[in-house]
Amino acid sequence: MTKLVEWLLGVSLVGALWALVSFDLLDLSLPQTYREVAWPMPLYLLVSFGCFSLATVGYRVATFNDCEEAAKELKEQIKEAQEDLRKRGLKM
Repeated sequence: MTKLVEWLLGVSLVGALWALVSFDLLDLSLPQTYREVAWPMPLYLLVSFGCFSLATVGYRVATFNDCEEAAKELKEQIKEAQEDLRKRGLKM
């Protein structure tokens, strides 16, 4: 199963459960407080997902590894390219 199918299956399952509780589709005779809590749940889940995503991106940026060797190699390639362009008559 691809990740897309897994996510769609999970979201549709949660959505179906939310609809069952919020709209009392199966006549489960749930207390009113359950419906009051379930009604804003998609918004809470969306905000929680956004906070988790922001924390994950922040953590990955904070722990990003520097590649000193690759940086030196790239600088050398830039210098070589500039010299080649100067030889061809481009003024920088």
